[in-house]
Order: sequence, then structure tokens, then C-alpha cells
Amino acid sequence: MTDHLASLKRFSTIVADTGDLLSIARLRPQDATTNPSLLLKAARDPHTQSLVSASLARSRARGDVAGAIEQLAVDIGGEILKLVPGRVSTEVDPRASFDTEATVRRGLSLIDRYAAAGIGRERVLIKVASTWEGIRAAERLEREGVHCNLTLLFSFAQAAACADAGVTLISPFVGRIYDWYCKAKGVADIAPDEDPGVASVARIYRYYKRHGYATEVMGASFRKIEQIERLAGCDLMTISPELLDALAARSGELTRQLSPDDGSADERLALDEAGYRWRHNEDAMAVEKLADGIRRFDADARALECELALLPAA
Repeated sequence: MTDHLASLKRFSTIVADTGDLLSIARLRPQDATTNPSLLLKAARDPHTQSLVSASLARSRARGDVAGAIEQLAVDIGGEILKLVPGRVSTEVDPRASFDTEATVRRGLSLIDRYAAAGIGRERVLIKVASTWEGIRAAERLEREGVHCNLTLLFSFAQAAACADAGVTLISPFVGRIYDWYCKAKGVADIAPDEDPGVASVARIYRYYKRHGYATEVMGASFRKIEQIERLAGCDLMTISPELLDALAARSGELTRQLSPDDGSADERLALDEAGYRWRHNEDAMAVEKLADGIRRFDADARALECELALLPAA
């Protein structure tokens, strides 16, 4: 008898949403993704203290204290790539979210650090916030052969602009959309078939397939397994270890919900900057959650900086 996780793997590529090396080694996903919040958790994990200290020591020895977080992200990414056969997503500093040039520089810096560790760019996705500036930076990075994962994606305008920019991957945030609507409606839960986070990802997936975009859709930020099950067939899904375990514990076959042959989708939408900003601005949830996500990642990046400054190097 199969289980829902094994069944899901037939339809979608599974990505571990964690920087916890022990969980990745146990779960053996295809890919893994990190962000400043997950890096902060990894830095506090006793199992990775020696890795953190060694990474910090290398940064200090090079006089590159300012780049300590970048180096730590790459060092953890390198360890993850020893455990997964695919790619790791590594995020650009969130403080560059509204600066195209800074995002490009930081993205190339991460790629250079991976190269110095003997890791080719084909195994790395540079995560960039889906602001207008971030999308333009990702477009440039893609032209230079640097593959990008556009994160903190909440609106259809963001998804349309990312596809036209030719980015490799987008990560629409199912759970954070769900959270916003639960709060707005004053309810504790929303049924899976009415879940606006699930509906958002399904709409984007069908739009991309109908119009022949190569950009992959990776559902992210899940709160419960029912959200995952309703999106079975999405190109990729990045899932926490807790939810991966819950899927594995649920026996039986899982029915595919999304297929490239789905016929219904929006007409093609071409957006210039003004059009993007207007359409994104019309979505109050997306405006709030994008800003909130950047602030949260920034807070965790700053907390990580403070903790690294206090740590003794190996």
C-alpha cells in the first residue's frame, strides 16, 4: 500500500523547506530551499554549531565579516547539496529587495562563493523577492546563466511579470495567503476547496501552462496537508519536514489535481512597470504580505548578524 507522500512524488517534485541537515538526510527530497529565517534556525541548532563556527572563521580570516551571512548561506547550501541530488535555493539579502543593482551584485556574489566551493551554478537557485526591482534583477541574472527562484509571491501580477522575465522558478506562498484571509474573515480555518492560497497557485499554474511559459511553479508556505493534496501535480512543492511526515503517515493513493492539459486560464497579461504596480496594488493581501515578508526576513537576517558577531570562530 502506498502513502500520500509517495503518491505525490509521482506528480510533483518534492523540495524540503528547511535548513536542518538531519531532516534533509532523513527525508531525501529532490531539492531544498532556505531563507534568512531558516538560516537563523540552523545557526541556533547544536548539530550545526561546528559548521557555523568554521564558516565564520573563514570569513574573519579573509577580512570578510560583512559577508559572513552570505558565506554561511553558501556553506549550509553546500552541505545540503551533499544530501540532495538536485538544487538548493539561497536567498539574497532582503535589504536589497528594492534595489535592482544590489540584487544583481549579491546574486553574483553568492554564485561566486558557490563556485569557489566547487559547486556549479546549475545546482543553485538564487532566491529574490518578487518586487518589481527584484524581478528586473532576476531577468538580468537569468541572461547571465544564473537561475532564480522568485519568492514572496502573492499576487497574479507578480506571477505574470516573473513569467515574462523568464525566471526559472516562482514560489507562491499558499499558507501566508490563507493566513491573511483567515484573519480578514475572522475565522479559524477555510475549507480546502475554498482556500484562496490554493486557488492562487492553481490559477498561476494553469496560466503558465496555457501560455507555454517555461517558468516552474513551486507551491510554498503550506499550513496543512490538505493544501498540498489540492495542488498535487504542481511542478514542485516546498514542504516542511513536519508536513512531509504527515503526508507519509496518510495511506492510500493521492489524486492528481493539476495537469498541464488543464484548459481554463486567464488571457495573457503583459505588464510594464506602471501596469505591474497598479495591478499588484489592487490586491490588498499581496501588498501587505509582500511588505510583511520582507520585514520578517530582514529581522531574521539582522538577528543572525548579531548572533554571528558574538560567536567565537572555530
